[in-house]
Amino acid sequence: MNASRSLRSHQFPISLAILSATIAIAPLHAQTSSLSGTVALSSQLVDRGLAVTPVTPVLQGAVSWASADGWILGLSIGTQTRSPRHGSDTLAQVDHYWSLSDDWRMQAGLAYYAYPGNASARAFDRAEASMSWMYRDVLTFGVSAISLTHGSDHQPRGAADVGFHWPLPAHFSLTAGAGVAQPLPAGTYYGGSTYGAWSYFRDFYKYSGQRPSSYYGYGQLGLAWGFGPWRVELDRIATAPSQRWMAAAPWVATISWSF
Repeated sequence: MNASRSLRSHQFPISLAILSATIAIAPLHAQTSSLSGTVALSSQLVDRGLAVTPVTPVLQGAVSWASADGWILGLSIGTQTRSPRHGSDTLAQVDHYWSLSDDWRMQAGLAYYAYPGNASARAFDRAEASMSWMYRDVLTFGVSAISLTHGSDHQPRGAADVGFHWPLPAHFSLTAGAGVAQPLPAGTYYGGSTYGAWSYFRDFYKYSGQRPSSYYGYGQLGLAWGFGPWRVELDRIATAPSQRWMAAAPWVATISWSF
């Protein structure tokens, strides 16, 4: 959401909406240390095509520090504006990037996601290690290893994502992405605008005799407009039918201001 796109934008469209703008951003040729931040308002919090919150305004703030030798530290917090006590999220992250050439960059990172006060999103609590590659400001590819920190199921899970960004006239840009991930364990999700939808999803498999898929796909196509520190983005979200009860709303909108 500012001119330098994140290598972690694979958690699209907005898994912590401002994360793709602030945490893990680093210029290809950083010369000095820098501090940056973003404030954003989104219509829903989304994590790899799944709904972390119902369709409700989510306010987030993030700050990151990037050193000249490639280290990045970041922190992001957010809350549902209508029920701040029941919908908070927190992300802490450390990354290191390397410039492979004038066009290519590689970035490795560790992140910790937590949703204190949001019992319906506890299944998303996790530690995540990632490795990503970026070609200019156009194409990104990333792989992640995920370990859940809540409950008794700590079996590692994986995900892979690709993202695309193309500038258009009049300060517009086209964004797109696709990914595949192993699903998180059973929990209560906010699929679309439905509360507690997991019970229906669980019963579907119970009575149909079908087994849950070992992986699912998701994608996003969006149009963004940016001018100075401001950015407005509208994304169309797609999630595999196997996760339909947990899928995010089909449209997610975000407005952000960076500094």
